[in-house]
Amino acid sequence: MSIRKQYDSDLEALKAALVEMGNNSAEAVEAALEALCTADADAAKSIVKGDSRINNMERDIEHRCMTLLLRQQPVAGDLRRISTAMKVVTDIERIGDHAADIAEIIPHLVTVRKEGDPAVSQAIAMGRKAYQMILDAMAALAAEDELAARQVIAADDAVDYDFNAIKHTLAQEIAANPAKVDAALDLLMVIKYLERIGDHAVNVAEWVQFVRSGRYKDESMF
Repeated sequence: MSIRKQYDSDLEALKAALVEMGNNSAEAVEAALEALCTADADAAKSIVKGDSRINNMERDIEHRCMTLLLRQQPVAGDLRRISTAMKVVTDIERIGDHAADIAEIIPHLVTVRKEGDPAVSQAIAMGRKAYQMILDAMAALAAEDELAARQVIAADDAVDYDFNAIKHTLAQEIAANPAKVDAALDLLMVIKYLERIGDHAVNVAEWVQFVRSGRYKDESMF
């Protein structure tokens, strides 16, 4: 195999590893939402334990990136792809962290909020939107599809809207019954993590745009 073919193969393997890691983080978010929906504290504990796998994948991808940079000294489009991988892997790792953060709250949350709680149902619906954003962002990354990336960025408005709406509902809940403050704060943390998950999906989409155009929203980063 020629040096260039080996290099192209290594770049494709890097992208595949990144997408696999992204899908693992998305699965962790989906599992956290399911545990929240079913009030399954045991499933929540498994999500927390599983976060180490995503962290190991992050280290592997960072090693791949550094190896490519040192051995190949890439330029132009290839350099953008590797630089993007080094940035995206951080966002994907944080998505996994936030899934674990939500899972850590669930065992306590399910003891203070009744089954069928409207605010919990709203949070789950919000989370499913954020989850879909992750899937769409990873698909855009795999295809280097700038149009799909823009659609992910636009989808964040709905997640932000849900966050503010649920936050307002929780504030009203506390005002009506101050004894419910702990239950409200637990759910507030859940939706805050979900809102951040949406933000990280947006970051991935913005890096897709960088790969395609060579421009990023914050040029000072370079």
